[in-house]
Amino acid sequence: MAVVFERPKAFLDVPTHYCPGCTHGIVHRLVAEVLGEMGIEGETIGVCPVGCSVMAYDYFGCDMIEAPHGRAPAVATGVKRTNPDKFVFTYQGDGDLAAIGTAETVHVATRGENIVVIFINNTIYGMTGGQMAPTTLPGQVTQTTPFGRDPQLAGYPVRVCEMLSTLTGTAFAQRVAVDSVPHIREAKKAIRKAFENQKEKRGFSIVEVLSTCPTNWGLSPLDAIKRLQDEMIPYYPLGVYKDITAEGGNK
Repeated sequence: MAVVFERPKAFLDVPTHYCPGCTHGIVHRLVAEVLGEMGIEGETIGVCPVGCSVMAYDYFGCDMIEAPHGRAPAVATGVKRTNPDKFVFTYQGDGDLAAIGTAETVHVATRGENIVVIFINNTIYGMTGGQMAPTTLPGQVTQTTPFGRDPQLAGYPVRVCEMLSTLTGTAFAQRVAVDSVPHIREAKKAIRKAFENQKEKRGFSIVEVLSTCPTNWGLSPLDAIKRLQDEMIPYYPLGVYKDITAEGGNK
């Protein structure tokens, strides 16, 4: 019988620590599929920091390094500069990348470091229990904003792709989502594009993935997907914000 669908070899067959309905697993699979299809599992080094992805080293069939909270881009820079022939990527959440790691993220991008950043935006701190994140939407209830995020007190959400697309060193910035089959397919294309950019030495690439957190949102997995569609995508529009290989790459 012909095999039409199977687990990518770069996606290890181990139990997951993620909550039911969490879409981290979908993104993990997409990254693993790209590594396998490009045949680069043995030439790839991933960096995972503190956050829900802290144990990503358990899932990817490539070399992985654990970084301190927010420091994955800095660690990835060192890895890439000392191993320029390797494929290097970080896998980071919004609290990690857009809060404690903001400086590393901005300066890695503006230097045009030839790495890939996979950025998971679920508008909340997941691992630590549901506090407000830099990406938390106005009015969103979290453990630290029980009456909803008030922009007059807490400021407005950080739109990462829009911000990084203004930097000369950024080669590619795209926001995708994993709420539907068409969007999942688009997300995989974006991840593949980012790794191909690294292969061609084009500079810094980031793929922002709108994801769900049913546990900390207090929603069922299906209702969490609906919230992503109804609330997150309107505030964080999907699309390519910068692509130096395309004419008029800036959105």
